[in-house]
Amino acid sequence: MNREMRMRFDSTGSRIGLFLLLTLALSSVFWALVIIQGKLGGGLGTYVRGLMWCPGVAALLTCRIARIDIGVIGWRWGRTRWQVAAWLLPLLYAGVAYGIVWATGLGGFGSPEFFKRVAEGFGWTTAPNAAVLVFFLSTATLGVIGALPWALGEEIGWRGFLAPAMHRQFGFTRGALLTGVIWALWHAPILLFADYNSGTPWWFGFSCFLVLVVCDSVMMAWLRMRSGSVWTAAILHASHNALIQVFFTPATSPRGDITPYAIDEFGFMLALVALPLAFWFWHRRDRLPVDAGADPSLEPIR
Repeated sequence: MNREMRMRFDSTGSRIGLFLLLTLALSSVFWALVIIQGKLGGGLGTYVRGLMWCPGVAALLTCRIARIDIGVIGWRWGRTRWQVAAWLLPLLYAGVAYGIVWATGLGGFGSPEFFKRVAEGFGWTTAPNAAVLVFFLSTATLGVIGALPWALGEEIGWRGFLAPAMHRQFGFTRGALLTGVIWALWHAPILLFADYNSGTPWWFGFSCFLVLVVCDSVMMAWLRMRSGSVWTAAILHASHNALIQVFFTPATSPRGDITPYAIDEFGFMLALVALPLAFWFWHRRDRLPVDAGADPSLEPIR
């Protein structure tokens, strides 16, 4: 790569633009494959897994093209307490949200189909409650580990590369919010044209999803900047996906037409519970390192 080409990507804005362009190009292939089949399970899940790695691949390609040290992604583990916090956060907001749903009758705990399926899966048909408890514990641990490789694919891009770049360009507040909006819009094709929704009107589901994703973006950006590690974002993302998609939503039985509007990533309850948590992190933005997002490894390699 000649000097003129390197200079084109010396600014943070140009690197952000390159990353977004590459993410769009790569994602378009998998969006099309998912939409053609109309479901996330298309290709036995291969399509959606490929899609989840598009932001990560785009980030690595951006580093290669702009000659940036890939250490900018934040590979180091950092302090374990931040990783534990990242793992527990989805358990906190999902537990509160679904607890409210179950307590108020917006949805019921103990979907008979779910309990039966879990009990039969464990071979504990005479002890379905015990089977569900074990399944919850395994989902919160082994399930998170299983979801981690795919969450990492996204987070290498969103919080490994984009969030620090947005932080440098716009500051924490605008940077985290813009990253969240971009992240939500990236999901829009499969939400609008495939089965990534809970059966509510698209405008309602996407509005709730947008609020939840932007709130998560604030939390994840704070943890990423505070810890210096992309693993905080990947663990939070994996914990969120495993707990909500595999346990809390399937375990909730409908209580009339209101239930789809209240639960899952496309209902209002998770978004409402996530809002004060996001505000709590935003209010503590002054606790971030002064040089958060200003990694010297971003300087082009000569």
